[in-house]
Order: sequence, then structure tokens, then C-alpha cells
Amino acid sequence: MSAAQPSILRQLARAGFAELTPALAQITKLVAYSRLDVSAQIQHFAGAADPDAALVYALRYAETGALDAAALSERGWRNFALLFGASAALADFWLRHPQNVRGFLEGGGCLRSGAEYYALMREAVVEMSTAAIPIIDPLAPPEATGNLQIKVLAGESGWLQLRIKYRRLLSEIVLADLHESLVSGPQRQIAAVTEALSELAGATIAAALMVARATLACGGGAGIPVLREHAQKAPLTVIAMGKCGARELNVVSDVDVLFVTDPELAPELASETVVRVATRLASELLRVVQAPSIEPPLWEVDVSLRPEGKQGALVRTLGSYLNYYDKWAQAWEFQALLKARFIAGDAATGQKFIAQTQPYVWRSREHKDFVGSVQRMRERVTEHIDPQDIENQLKLGPGGLRDIEFSVQLLQLVHGAHDERLRCAATLGGLVALRDGGYIARTDAEELAAAYQFLRVLEHRLQAKQLRRTALIPDDPEELRVLARAVGLQNSEQLLASWQQTKRLVRKLHLKVFYAPLLSAVAQLPLAELALTTDAAAARLKSIGFKDPAAALGHLAALTAGTSRRAQIQKHLLPVLVQWLGEGTDPDSGLLAFRRISEANAGTPWYLRLLRDGAEAAERLMKVLAGSRYLADLLEKTPESVAWLENNEKLCARSCDDLTAEMRLVTSRKTGIAAVGASLRFLNRREILRLGLGRITGVLDEAAVAAGLDATYTALLRVLLEQVSAHTTGASELEIAIIAMGRYGGGELGFASDLDVIAVYRAPEGHEGGLDTALQVINLLAEQTRDPLCGLELDFDLRPDGKNGPLVRNLAGYQKYYESRSLTWEAQALLRVKYVAGSAQLGQDFMRLADAVRYPNNFTADQLREVRLLKARMENERIPRGVQPRRHLKLGPGGVSDTEWFVQLLQLQHAHQYERLRTTSTVQALTEAAALGLCARADATTLIKSWQLASELRSAQMLWAGRNSDTLPQDRHDLEGVGRILDYKPGTTTALEEAWFALSRKSRRIFEREFYGISADDGRVDTS
Repeated sequence: MSAAQPSILRQLARAGFAELTPALAQITKLVAYSRLDVSAQIQHFAGAADPDAALVYALRYAETGALDAAALSERGWRNFALLFGASAALADFWLRHPQNVRGFLEGGGCLRSGAEYYALMREAVVEMSTAAIPIIDPLAPPEATGNLQIKVLAGESGWLQLRIKYRRLLSEIVLADLHESLVSGPQRQIAAVTEALSELAGATIAAALMVARATLACGGGAGIPVLREHAQKAPLTVIAMGKCGARELNVVSDVDVLFVTDPELAPELASETVVRVATRLASELLRVVQAPSIEPPLWEVDVSLRPEGKQGALVRTLGSYLNYYDKWAQAWEFQALLKARFIAGDAATGQKFIAQTQPYVWRSREHKDFVGSVQRMRERVTEHIDPQDIENQLKLGPGGLRDIEFSVQLLQLVHGAHDERLRCAATLGGLVALRDGGYIARTDAEELAAAYQFLRVLEHRLQAKQLRRTALIPDDPEELRVLARAVGLQNSEQLLASWQQTKRLVRKLHLKVFYAPLLSAVAQLPLAELALTTDAAAARLKSIGFKDPAAALGHLAALTAGTSRRAQIQKHLLPVLVQWLGEGTDPDSGLLAFRRISEANAGTPWYLRLLRDGAEAAERLMKVLAGSRYLADLLEKTPESVAWLENNEKLCARSCDDLTAEMRLVTSRKTGIAAVGASLRFLNRREILRLGLGRITGVLDEAAVAAGLDATYTALLRVLLEQVSAHTTGASELEIAIIAMGRYGGGELGFASDLDVIAVYRAPEGHEGGLDTALQVINLLAEQTRDPLCGLELDFDLRPDGKNGPLVRNLAGYQKYYESRSLTWEAQALLRVKYVAGSAQLGQDFMRLADAVRYPNNFTADQLREVRLLKARMENERIPRGVQPRRHLKLGPGGVSDTEWFVQLLQLQHAHQYERLRTTSTVQALTEAAALGLCARADATTLIKSWQLASELRSAQMLWAGRNSDTLPQDRHDLEGVGRILDYKPGTTTALEEAWFALSRKSRRIFEREFYGISADDGRVDTS
């Protein structure tokens, strides 16, 4: 090894050569031809994707004389290495046809206009030699007269010149792309490159049509010869589809086309003859481009997008196409027409085809399940990929080009019917239009565009190597290294990391955009309903349920006023949102609430993005706003809570411990009891809103709501009692406990439930003034708990002596009262007590006291009579005058109190004997009673169902109207609102009434028999 060789080897390594020893020998030979310095020669190859391959070709060109290596400039050598280091197929092409290769390399690559490509490809097949065949000049204007003929090469001589010219022009495009990649990055001009490739393909098809016509005119071509006059005059128009139609063609790709003919352009020929000859012309055109020959085929001309696919006629008249699209076409065929573009033949026919087929594209959204059919078509594309290839597919696989293309096209097809700005064939252009129109988030559009450009560059570099159609990332490490260099990355690891990151991003955005429920909703709306400012808008609003269309139009105008991006997005959203509101019970109130919430969230970027791109949030919000005044009011106070509607976990009840910890943390930052109380009430309202949203959206059932309400109220009382005690002088010396009663004690709260509690305190022995201090604490607790916004207020009416008794007693006072002068109903009330806040030890002591009272050793006949009389008196005296008893859900026949009093009677009578009955839960106690044989299982089941339905109706009324009511509404509108919350279908208020009346009647019969002892046979009361 000479002294200079180690230095040369290092230079080769730095330039990117992989096989250093062979490269050393080859570079030594090459400089003998080029007469360049070795270092300079090596440097020329440093920009190549595959320097080893480029060097091999350089030596071959020099050795065969295809290139005068000594005459090639530095620019020429750099272009040589750049192009032939990226494309072995183009290197082989120029070896086959080396004419002017040096001039090409010195000149470099370029991107030409469509007109230039058409002119150059036409020039390649037009020749004045005797071998050329005269045909009518396709560029001659229809009204021209005289000699309109030109001479065109026919048969394989025409094929050869056309293919050579195409590949020379293709070399220009590829070299220009590679050079620009070095200067500004590979993705910057991908749109310009794909447009040039598409224009070149269109020009090639036009030239191929000339060759095909000349071939048939001289009696050539496959099949039965065609008369020269017929071949000359039969019209044929070529429509590009797919990527070529959208001007986004790959380096190597199928060129999708449709063939159209118009017999009226050749009136001297019979229509059948025109179609037959046009079909021969189309068949011959396919051979010109893709049949085997001396010069390899260019690419496949794919005609499978034609009506009926491969089984359909190759050429049709425009009328035949329209008839097919009217009657039999499927959704994907209209999607394909989105990219249709005239490229060759009769221009008037081509433009007529585009003009008359485009309306089908924008009406396709009206087809039944259009969005679903497009989504399933994308899924089928993935299903048909070879499982071994799916991870390496950058075109068809998940996270690939098809995900982006389908996402863009679906958005265009759904929204483009009413927004002509979206009627753009190219994917990148479509993304820009969707972004500017507010149909897709700016960041989403920009990320999808960058991903699309990156994937297209990868695809181009893969295909350029052998000029073969491929979209598979290689597994071979050396091929990955070369591909990485081709796209400007350092190594294969960086390439794979970038690709995997792009795949994940594309897949995430595709799933977000492509499966957005809003798309299906928009597609289902009649086109006229997407315009909210027409004269007919008021009538449409009234027809879908708005009672005050004029006010609704005012809200819509306010929401969409101006030209801001927010207003644009609202314009797109509102037609669907209004439709969803119309499906609710009170769309007018819902729209007003939506306006207020939107205005409150005007400064938050996530709000409209959530409604537009979210999976469920928009529809859920409309359901809430049009179906619950209570929740609508709460949402207006905490508009940021709209974000929960997209995530079911955010709508689930939180644990009492979590809420207590959060409330303690929040209050630790507050000064003064007023600020503490306000912050705690806000948190409590927030949790009630969460539970209400969970209930009305179906995420939570009544049991989960009850558990959630129990948790939030208990956390509120725990922390608020701590804070009130801390702010009350002398309270730290006392033990104070809050005891829950009624439905709160039973863990059976609903949105309409009272918060029944009693308070107990204990002072140290000898302590003076304990009662006064305890009263201050409890009064302040009640004051700071009271919240009219959600209807919350502590109810102490179940305390000893009721409203006439002190608000709080010490434990000894409770014991004395219960031992000496309590009534049976007060023992009954203790059946549903539990400690919830304050001193745990004092709470346990009170529960032991309660046990002795509520589970008596002997329940006497006098006590039974007392309970029965009190229940009867309540029914007679406490149902409001003018209310039908059967509509009263609490005290009426079969209402809540019937079940609860029956269960509590069984507990008073038997809980001392059976510990299983010692539960505060109505349902659990009744279930245990049935298991013990204290009542029939069928009776227990009926009573439970009646109690649950009454409870649900009371809660639903609170959600619907925002006010407590124990009466089943008589107003049909209110009853409809209640029914919808309970998942009754629209217009089934009678069914809801009948369900309650039937169940309550059955429950009442059981109650009268088991509680009052009324015999079903004679109506007499059992006094035993």
C-alpha cells in the first residue's frame, strides 16, 4: 500500500463510500480518464445517495466511451454522481442512449411547464420522413380548413422515440429534485416535482395517442386493421384520474385514465363505428406506453376506474358515463372523480366530461351511509396488504400516504358540497383549503402536510432507484443507508426513527379526522340546511323543533359574525349542532346556553377544536343543553367543564378521599371563611355537574350518581366543618360530628334529594358555653353550605323535637331524649343514619346510641299502630292540595315513602333478631327481608322497581327543569323532558305515565296488604 492510500481511504469513507477497497481501485482507474485530482474526484461523489454505485457507473461510462470523462466539468460530475447514485435505472438508460449525455449533465435538471412537456413530447413523435404516417393534427382548431395533417412515427419506431424522450425529460425532473434537496431539503419542492411528473405523463399520453392513431391509419396495431379514414377521424378523449389527475404523480406510478368518445364529432361515421375505432385507438395507446419493446415500458396505464371496472367497456360516450353514474355507481367511484382532469384528445369533450361529472362528486355525500362506506373502503385497503409487508408499507399501511389522502378527500367530499374553496384535487392543496376554511386545526393540517411530503420523498427515492413501482421500506441495512442519504439523513437509524414517528403521527391524526362523528352528521344533512342565513332558515329551524326561530337566528348570527377563524369554524359546526339541538326537548334554551358557553370560552383555543375534532363532545353537549336546564346553568358557570364530555373517565364519580384532599388543598390557600366557603361550594357544584353530565350522557347510572353525590357532599361537610371550627373561637375544645339521615344516610341520594343531617357535640368535663359555641359552628356550617345555584341546603328537621328543638345537642342530650320522650317515628328515622363528618369517635358513639333505639328488643302492637297512623296522616295531610295523589312520587300511592316505610317497619320489627337487616340501604334491606322470608320475593322486586322509578323520576325532574318536584308533571313538554332523560323515545310521554301508574298501583296493593294488613278479599285491616 502506497503512502497516499490511507489518506484516500479516509476521504472515501468521509464521502460515504461503503466498499472502500473496491472504491479505491475504481477511483484510481477513473482519474486516469478524467485527469482530475483524486481528492477532487472523490468529493464529486460525496452528495450521491449511493457513491459506490455512482462510481461503478462513472468507470463504465468512461471505459465504454459513452462519456468523455476528461471533458466533463465539476458541475457535470456532481450531477452525474447525484443522478446515477440515486437511480441505477436512469444510469442504464443513458448508457443505452448516450447521445448528448454530457450536454444533459452539464445543463443539469429542470422542472418545465405543462405546455413545454406537451410540445417536447409531440416533437419527439412528429417526423417528416417517408416512414412517418400522416394524421390530422390534434392541435388544429375545429374550424380550420386546408391541409391539417402532420406526419407521425407509427408502430415501434414511434414507441421508441416516445419512450426515449420521456426518460430524458424524467431525468431532468429527478436531477432537479435531487439538486434542490441538497440546497433546501428534500421536502420543499415535492409539490412542484409531482406536478412536473404529472404534466409529463399527460404529455406522454397525448403523444402516445398520436402514435396510436398513426399506427392504425397505416394498417398496423394488434387486431383487425382499421380503415385509414376511420383511424384519422374517430375522436378519443383521455381523462386522467388518481394522482395524475391531481397533478401529484410519483416517479413511477400507474397512470389512471378514462377514455371518452363523442360520435357527434365524426358525423360521417356511424356511432357504433366511432366507439369501435375509439376502442382500438385506446388499446393501441396502451401498447405504445406499456407493451414490451426494445426500450422498456414506461408505466402501466390503469383503466380499472372505468364503469364496471375490468368487465366494463374500455371506451364509452359521455352519455353512457352519465347514465352509469346516475344509476349504478358506488361511493368510491364518485370519490375517484374528485381528481378527474382532461389530458389528451378532444379538449371540448374533456371539459364537458369534467363539467358534467363534477356535480356527482359533490352530491355523493347524500348517499346512504356515505361516510361509513368511505371509511370501510380505507379499512379494506389495509386488509388486503400482505401481512409480511404491512409494517414496511409507507403508502397503504397504517400511518401511510393513504391515511392522509383518505382523510383529506373525505373532508372535501363532506364539506365541499357547500364550500367551493375545498374543490381541490391535490392532497396538499386540499389540506391548505381545509386549514384556511377552519375544517381542520392549523397544527393538524401542518403536521399532515409535512408528513405527506416526507412520505412522498421516501417513495420517490425508493422508486427512482430501479424505476419500479414500490412503496416498501427495505429491511436490508445497506439499502436503508442509501435511502437515508437520499433523503438527507445521516444514517438508517435516523431514517427509521423519523419514519416511525411520522407513521404514529399520521395514524393518530387520521383516526381523529377520518372517524370524527361530525363528518357523518354533516353528510346526513340536506345541503340546504348547511346554509343558516337563507330566507328558509327560520322555517327549517321551526320544522326541527325551535319554538322561536327569530331568536334562534339571532343567536346564530351572533355566533358566526365576522371573518375570524372562530366565526368560520362556528359556521361549519352550527348546521350540525342545530340539528342535534333540534333532537332535544328544548332546542331554544339549548342554543341560548350554547351561545353563552361559547362566549365564555371565546379565549380558549381548545373549545371549538374539541367540538370540531372530538369524537363525542359536540353531540353530547347539544344533548345536555337541549335536555337539562339544570346542567346548562351549571355549565354556564363553569364553561371549561365542556372538555369532560370527550372523556368518559372525566364523567365518572370521584372518591370521597380524593375530593377531601383536593378541597383541603384549595382551602389552604384561602383567607377568611367567606372565601373558603365560596371555593368549596364551587368545587361541590363542579362535582354535581360532573355527575349530571355523566348521568345524562349514559356514562353513569343512578347507583353511581348516588355514590358520587354521597362522596362530594361528605367531602364538602368534612372540610367545611374543619374550616368553620378553625374560624370559630372555642370550637377547637369541642368534639362536633355531623350525622347523615334520610336518603343521605342511606347512600341513596339523587339530584332532587334533601340533605338531611343532625349535629352532635361533646365538651370536656366542666367546660362552660359548649352549646353556644357548637350552635355558632353549625349555624355557620349551614350558612356556608347553602348554595342556591345547585339547590343545596342542609335540612335539620329530623332532629329531636323537629324545628322546635335546638339545632345541635350533646351526646347525653340525645341519649336522654331518645330514652325518655322520643316517638316511634324518630326511632324509624334513625334506621338510616351514618356518621359523615367531624369527630369520628363522637360519630361512633352516636351510632352505638342509635343502634339501641332503632333496633328494639320488642316492637309492640301500640308502636305498630302509631307507625301506621302516622303514615296515613302524612298521606292525607302532606300531599299538596290540587295534586293528584297518583302523580305524587313521594307520598302518593306506590311512591317512595310506601316502599321506605314498609322496609323500615320490617327493620323495626326484626332487625334486632336478624343482623342482615341492619343496613341503611332501602334496596339492600328489602332484598335481605325477602331472603329471610319476611316478604315475598316477587313483592320485594315490585317494591324495589317502584321505588327506583320514582327516585329516577324525581332526579330527572331536577335535571330537566332545575327545580325540585315530587310530582309527575302534567305538562306534556315537561313530561317529555323528563322522559328523554330516562331514555324514553320522543313522543312517548303517555308510555312514561302508564309505566309509572301501572307499577305504582301494583306496588300500592302490596304495601296495603303488607303494611296496613288490608286483606285483598274484604278490605279489612289486620289488627293482630
